Amino acid sequence: MTFATLGLIEPLLRSLETLGYQTPTPVQAQAIPAVLAGRDLMAAAQTGTGKTAGFALPLLQLLAMEGPKVTANSVRALILVPTRELAEQVHEAVRQYAENLPLSTYAVYGGVSINPQMMKLRKGVDLLVATPGRLLDLFRQNALKFNQLQTLVLDEADRMLDLGFSEELGNIYKALPKKRQTLLFSATFSDAIRTLAGQMLNDPLSIEVSPRNVAANTVKQWVVTVDKKRKPELFVHLLRKGKWKQVLVFAKTRNGVDALVEKLQGLGINADGIHGDKPQATRQRALDRFKASEVQILVATDVAARGLDIEDLPLVVNFDLPIVAEDYIHRIGRTGRAGNTGQAISLVCADEVNLLSAIETLTRQTLPRQMEHDFEPEHRVPDTDASGQVVKKPKKPKKPKTSSGGKRNLGKWVESGDASAPEPSIKPVRKVPVFNTGPRKRKP
Repeated sequence: MTFATLGLIEPLLRSLETLGYQTPTPVQAQAIPAVLAGRDLMAAAQTGTGKTAGFALPLLQLLAMEGPKVTANSVRALILVPTRELAEQVHEAVRQYAENLPLSTYAVYGGVSINPQMMKLRKGVDLLVATPGRLLDLFRQNALKFNQLQTLVLDEADRMLDLGFSEELGNIYKALPKKRQTLLFSATFSDAIRTLAGQMLNDPLSIEVSPRNVAANTVKQWVVTVDKKRKPELFVHLLRKGKWKQVLVFAKTRNGVDALVEKLQGLGINADGIHGDKPQATRQRALDRFKASEVQILVATDVAARGLDIEDLPLVVNFDLPIVAEDYIHRIGRTGRAGNTGQAISLVCADEVNLLSAIETLTRQTLPRQMEHDFEPEHRVPDTDASGQVVKKPKKPKKPKTSSGGKRNLGKWVESGDASAPEPSIKPVRKVPVFNTGPRKRKP
């Protein structure tokens, strides 16, 4: 199968040839004809399988072949994404695909000045990539109209809900034309997303080219157990032991990102970090330097996880396990992309055992464990398995307490042979200790 057999027009085929695209991926092979036919679509595929081309190529073709010219402050197609980084990544791909088409494209997101974006939208844009918050800001300031909208794409919609965009999505939904094509693309579909799809999509075609919530089999995964306070020391040890050249590290909090970067830089290791508190220009600069191998270690929070597209990234390290189990799939999906192999290492302490159990249940696999010499944890991480159970070791039976004379301390229950014991047919109401209340013998 080729892209030509999927029905794509010659200008798009020329762009794909320039980019080196030869054979459609499974999600592209199924999605492109369906989108060209005007169907609503709900597609699930692992990261790195070509989802962006799966919706962008047919969408650009529909815009080039159908509909009137875009008017001032209007858009004809809208792609919603959860983060700034993903907005930049998706728009760059769209721009490359549309190189030979007479279409205008643009991306809007928060963290930067809104005025240049308002100026750009004055002439109208054929295809707009946007984050939900900034899109609503532009709409409420009358800088954007939806009367010409033909197609809505929700990319990584589950992540948008995880980040708390459900209210924004609802407000956007109310402002859009009722008659439109709607496409949902994501690596995973939660039950909440399936409910959302039922509200927003009309008789959708469902595509799942990989098992639901399963990590790519091109990624080798394992866990290293360690005490929480020794994680930074262990990371540096593994870095030097494995002679790692390029590593993407995920930390749970913004403070955690900054603390690890500061420690690594203090040791002379070339590291940088990105999180939601950093300006967009700073985040983009750090990402560009990491892609160019000018930075060895890039530490990020989950807010940046789905916008990072790094070619041939060999290794991902989960310095902290994610709170949301699905984020584990997106994190390790940064490596092992497009058929390449990769590795994903998670540093896990005892406090994270329930998070580990949730990940193993979601991915339906028990992650192999290792311990590093001199880093064995004082606080043991309980065993887990893919059934969602934390496997606790059986407790040793307590030895009966003895008095100084060697006799058994009857404690809270009396011996069955004691004269003061209740009849077998009578169930004691409470556990009452029994003591000898007779006269005490005097010692001679």
